[in-house]
Amino acid sequence: MTAVSGSVARPEGTIADTVRRLAGAQKGAQGAPAYSRFVNRKLGRVLAAVAFHARLTPNAVTGVSAVCTFTGITVLALVPPSWAMGLTVALLLVLGYAFDSADGQLARLRGGGSPAGEWLDHMVDALKIASLHLALLIGWYRADLVEGEAWLLLPLGFSAVSVVLFFGTLLNESLRAQHGAPTRAAHTGERPSVLRSLLVVPTDYGLLCLVFVLLGAPVVFVTAYGLLFLATAAYLALACVKWFGEMGRLTA
Repeated sequence: MTAVSGSVARPEGTIADTVRRLAGAQKGAQGAPAYSRFVNRKLGRVLAAVAFHARLTPNAVTGVSAVCTFTGITVLALVPPSWAMGLTVALLLVLGYAFDSADGQLARLRGGGSPAGEWLDHMVDALKIASLHLALLIGWYRADLVEGEAWLLLPLGFSAVSVVLFFGTLLNESLRAQHGAPTRAAHTGERPSVLRSLLVVPTDYGLLCLVFVLLGAPVVFVTAYGLLFLATAAYLALACVKWFGEMGRLTA
């Protein structure tokens, strides 16, 4: 939601027509992880088309995304782990993530978003990224899910890594734009690499949402969650080295 438009486009044709129009004009962020790229973006496309025909605003869709996401986070913190609880959390987080994709696509359908809308979208994202793992920490502590207090450091570490990764991504985009360098979100006309999308899938927020289904089997969940943490932390460490070099070349 970055372009500002003085007029708002109106729906034409059917919802299916709008979905096809969005698919043809879909921007391709370089390196988007597989779930976000191949599943969540398509879900968001359908939700954006429905919202467009319902005359909803992008900010309203962001609000729906926030309600779904933070309801799931609340359940994660307060309800004892079970298969039903894990499925509920995963569904709410997946739905919230799909609406998060839909608000930007809806803004493009309407002719452009606004700085206020982009600010709201990023603030909601920042809050969910910071609070999701802390909610899991609270849930683990309340339910005595893991043996030994050392395990409680795992969601704390995941929270820190996720926040730094989110901030670093936004900071990189801002600095690249300031210095006239291509950004990840820019539509270059080149098809993003499928291989790269698959390689970075362990860092995918959408995959993390799905892992919460495993809360009914604590040992399996902790193993899967721990592996995602290690993969994300390793990715962040390697990315920071690469990003630092890129930032240095911006002033060359």
